[in-house]
Formats: sequence, C-alpha cells, structure tokens
Amino acid sequence: MQTLDLIIIFGYLIGITGFGIWYAGKQETTEDYFVGDRSVPWWAIAMSIVATETSTITFISVPGIAYARGGNFQFLQLVFGYLLGRVVISLVFIPMYFKGELQTVYQLLGERFGGKVKVLASGLFVIMRNIADGIRLLLTAIVLAAVYTAFQPDTDPTLIIVGSILMLGIVMIVFTFYGGIEAVIWIEVVQLVIYIGGAIAAAVVLINSIDGGLSGAIELGRQYDKFSLVDFNLDFAKTYTFWGGVLGGCFLTMSTHGTDQFLVQRYLCTNKPSAAITALMTSGAVVLGQFIGFLFIGVLLFAFYAPFNMEGYAAGAPTMPFAGGDRVFPDFITQHMPTGLSGLVVAAIFAAALSSSLNSIAATAVNDIYKPFAKDRTDKHLMRIAGILTVIVGIVQILIAIGLKDAGSSALSMALAVASLINGPILGVFLVGAFIKRAGQTHALAGMIVSILVMTYVLLAANGFVPGPVIAWPWFALIGSSITVSVAFIATLIVKRNEVTP
Repeated sequence: MQTLDLIIIFGYLIGITGFGIWYAGKQETTEDYFVGDRSVPWWAIAMSIVATETSTITFISVPGIAYARGGNFQFLQLVFGYLLGRVVISLVFIPMYFKGELQTVYQLLGERFGGKVKVLASGLFVIMRNIADGIRLLLTAIVLAAVYTAFQPDTDPTLIIVGSILMLGIVMIVFTFYGGIEAVIWIEVVQLVIYIGGAIAAAVVLINSIDGGLSGAIELGRQYDKFSLVDFNLDFAKTYTFWGGVLGGCFLTMSTHGTDQFLVQRYLCTNKPSAAITALMTSGAVVLGQFIGFLFIGVLLFAFYAPFNMEGYAAGAPTMPFAGGDRVFPDFITQHMPTGLSGLVVAAIFAAALSSSLNSIAATAVNDIYKPFAKDRTDKHLMRIAGILTVIVGIVQILIAIGLKDAGSSALSMALAVASLINGPILGVFLVGAFIKRAGQTHALAGMIVSILVMTYVLLAANGFVPGPVIAWPWFALIGSSITVSVAFIATLIVKRNEVTP
C-alpha cells in the first residue's frame, strides 16, 4: 500500500473522530444526545438511513452476487419489498411516533401494554444489537485484513483483524461518546458520499479497463443473462424470489425500519411526521439506485476478469478464479486500482463500517430499562449514565468481535441469525398494539414468547442443527410477526384482559 493511500485512510479516521469531539459542546441534555433536539433536516436523515443499512459486507458482497456464474439482478426483488415496507411504515407507524416526545420506539409499547412488554422488547434489542454489530465489526475487519494482506502478503492476517477491530471500535466509541446521535447522523452523511464516490471511481476504472468499454460489458451481461430480474417461483428455501422479496422484504423492512430503535431513532430526530416520511421514502429511492449500481459493478467485474474464458468454467466454482464472491471486488481494488483511488475505496470500506449503534443502545438502556428505576434522577445524571453506557457497549462489541474471530463461517451465520431473531416478534407486538384493540399485556407477552420459540426452531432447522424445513431468511420477519399476531389474537379469546391500556 502506497503512502498516499495510507494518508487518505488514516486522514478519514482522524477526521471523523475529530468531528465527533467537535460536536461535544452541543450535547447538553438527553434530548440533544439521543434525538438531536429534533432539528436534523430530512435530507440528512435520509442519507443517514441509507448509510445505516449499508455495511462493508454489502459494499463487497453485492457485486459478487452478479459476478458469480448464474448470478444476476434478482437480488433487487428484495429491494422492491424494502420500498413497499417503507410505504407501510409511513402509513401505520410513523404517525404514532410523533404523538408524544419519544426518545425510543419501545416507549410506545410501554404506553400500550405496560412495562413488562417494553422491558422485554428493549432488552432483546440491546442484547441482539450488540451481537449483530459485534459480528458486523468482525466481518468488516476480515474484509479489511484481506485488502491489506493483498498489499502486504507477508502480514499476519489475524494481527490485522484484531488491529482493525480495535481501531474501528475505538473510533466508533470516541465520536459517538462525544457527539451523540447528531454527530453519528452527520458522519453517516459523509460516509455515504465517500463510499458512493469510491464505488463510482472503481466503476470508471473498470469501464476503462474492459475491452469494448461499457457497451462491451453490457453485451456480455446480456449474453450470460446477468440482467435477469424476476423469479416468480414460490420457493421458500430460495433466497431471492419475487414473492420472498416483495412479501418477505416488506415485513423485514417493517421490522428493521419501523420497530428497531437503531433506525427509528433517526426519524425521532426530525420535528414532524412529514419530514420523517420524506426522509424514509427518499432513502428507499437511493437504496434502489445504490444496489443497482453495486450489482452493475459485479457485471463489470465479470467482463474484466472474463472467467467464462477459463478452462473448466462451467463445472468450476461459481466465483472462479476466486473462492467466494466477496473476494472479487477486494482483488480489483488492491491489484488494479491506481494509487490514491485505491486508498479512497479502502476509506469507503471503512465508511460503510462505521454506522454506530452505540447511541441507540444507550438511549434504549437509559430510557426503557434504567430510567423506570431511577425516576428522581436529574437529566444531567442520565446524560452521565448514557456516556458510560456508550463506552461499555462499544467495548462489549469489540470483545464480541475479537471473541468470534476464530469461529467458522457456519458459526458466524448462526450468530447473525440469532441476532436477527427479534425482528419478527417485535414487529408482531407493534402490529398487535395497532390492530388488536382488546389485546393487553398478557396477550402480547404470549405472542412474543411463542414467536421467539418457534423462530428459534426455524433458525436451527435452516442451519441444519435440527430436522425441519429449510426456509430462506427473507421470510423470517413475516413468519415471526404473523405468529406473534396470531397467538396474541387467540389469547384474547381464551384469556380475559384484566389490565387497562393507557
């Protein structure tokens, strides 16, 4: 790696750390720290949402989907569901978020069902988000180690992985601790610009390196059916189908963007529902364009490496000459990008990794778990607790990442599946609150508990640990939420409601 590349990369990391510290003077109350005094413009929220739902793994892996033998644009079927889910959230959920001065989405559950449901939902969020983002930190470090060792082959990959985890984790803790949610949002705006700029730079270099340029790549894509978009087969085991994408993707987005504090917190940083809805729908359009772009980079990589000309292509590994789809783009970045641009793209990889959940977790822990037991504490005290929790949570995520660094791919997949376990049950309990008026705390708890147990079985079956049907992950949120709603409804017919909803 050349000196200029290192200057770009470390300059970026130092810059966002300094930016977070600069924001420290604006964080005087929990209202500032957790919801940015509700004064963040909608367009910044939109860019933050896009950056939040885009990870390093997305940046690296999505091009590999289109590059692989038989790969195509059918991943976009899931994005169509993402767009539909945003419409439902705008109509059903966002108006509820602005009926009071909420700092977390789970406060709604407390108002509707009481403290037990709120604590269960927020506790699950804290636990599962820490697991998910610890793994996200690890996977980012693995990608960065692969990129760095391509420049420096004699370097110990394990050392680079641990060093990357520590470096990214510390930067994340510092800018979140000092800057609060508003600094996180503005840093994500910068991240979006950087990683989209890096992707465009890589695409331009690719086009100029392909025989026949852009038209040649498009022609090859057509020849090998890379632009195939829709699969109408109703196959629950297949990841990318029209029905799984539109229905499963819709419910997945309703859960992640409608009932998960990590993303809902961003809507709460605006001052009215219309601004939140505009931000959410705009982010959907950007996400669609972004994924089209990443898949097209995969087609360009296919034309550049021309694996179809290699001996044994038809029977070889789908991503030959690479072991996996996530190896293709890093190889191009490290081996074929000019000095300076390669540093920009590696900085883009860092950028896609640094959407911090630390403030969201701290907000949930303070408001939903700690505050009910510390009712007489001042806001200044709550701010101090929030800062301490931000540091503790950051350390926990670093330790999770380091602790799982030697886990096999199946173990990591299982851990990610467990981390996504709460999506369906929590979405379901929000739907129960919205549409089953006679449901109370007992009914909601019954629905959530049964849903969690069933989804645990589904996850174990999908990973081969117990016998059972193999169901692709896009269906998980739909199944989990449907079970929660169904069980809660049946419970209302059996168990008389004995609590009063506020």
